[in-house]
Amino acid sequence: MAEEDEWPRNPGTSGSSSSTGISESAGADASAEMPGYVELFSLAQGTWRRAWRDCAGCGYAGAWDALRESAFVSWSDAAILLGLALGWTLLRHAATEKVFGPMAQWLRLRPADADKFPESCWKLLFYLAIWLYAAHLLVKEEYPFYHNPAAVFYGWKRGIEVPTDIYLAYVAQASFYAHSIYGTLYMDAWRKDSPVMLLHHVITLSLLISSYAFRYHNVGMLALFLHDVTDIQLEFTKLNVYLKTRNNTYHRLNNILSNIGCITFAVSWFVFRLYWFPLKVLYATCVSSMQTVPDIPFYFFFNCLLFTIALMNLYWFSLILMFVMKVVTGRITEVDDVREYDIELKKAEMRPAGGDASNKNHYIKGKVAQMNGLVKDKRQ
Repeated sequence: MAEEDEWPRNPGTSGSSSSTGISESAGADASAEMPGYVELFSLAQGTWRRAWRDCAGCGYAGAWDALRESAFVSWSDAAILLGLALGWTLLRHAATEKVFGPMAQWLRLRPADADKFPESCWKLLFYLAIWLYAAHLLVKEEYPFYHNPAAVFYGWKRGIEVPTDIYLAYVAQASFYAHSIYGTLYMDAWRKDSPVMLLHHVITLSLLISSYAFRYHNVGMLALFLHDVTDIQLEFTKLNVYLKTRNNTYHRLNNILSNIGCITFAVSWFVFRLYWFPLKVLYATCVSSMQTVPDIPFYFFFNCLLFTIALMNLYWFSLILMFVMKVVTGRITEVDDVREYDIELKKAEMRPAGGDASNKNHYIKGKVAQMNGLVKDKRQ
């Protein structure tokens, strides 16, 4: 278990700078404006070229030496992560069987919605709790990472102790993503972007473990904070989509809430994942890191993974835009799950049995596999 260290929570103050070697001028960065997209990629490109040119330890031998000198993970850390990942899985099974599943039956949701209702309930509760905790650390508390992203590398050194409050958030997130890999394969509804989602979980878990090992936990907290807020709105919107038709009755309030959630989800996705994430996180890791720690280990490895996350964010935003365009052009009349595997099969799934539109008490279940992502052909 990590313990509190003397992290300079306000690098511009004399008390913290004296204990960590950070000068008073470093705190002036807090008021500096973040670059625009053009400036970011221009600075990043130049920094990457200089880093590659000056990389004396690049190559297998240098990477192995840097790994031995800079990576710090204990067996207790690994045991805690694996134990919590198992705990999340068991807790989700229990919550689905004892709470979310019975709740879906009590609400008399449509069969397909009842299958996916527990998944969204589970994810909404986790992302809401962990994001509020991160907001407490980065906004309400004195960690300056959100307002001054360059501060994520202030006072960095190999093997530095991870503050307990950040350690708790980190191990919760890492274990949850380890559980989510299993959940995507065996517990979640399979959707058209589930393979990308699976890759996202693997990369995110790799980033969490490696960033903890190399003590890049500060930038990791900032990246998680900027991503989790959109997951909250996504699951909130999906729940209201499922709740629109329950007990054989259409509920207009849930339709309004799903429409509002769809709009705020799209806006927040752009603001947090396509605007702040590149201009704060990628700027800090690509540019500020080399200014603060010129010999920072595994510079290219971490930045490549972060850029992959950025490309995934762009891919999902393209799906969001296509969905919005279908709504605007009238091809879709109501907000639905933009991640469905096949929208036409979903429509067939909701047709009343026997072709009688007035018979709302019986629905034929579509041939879309709702669970077990290892099934290759979802239409059989």
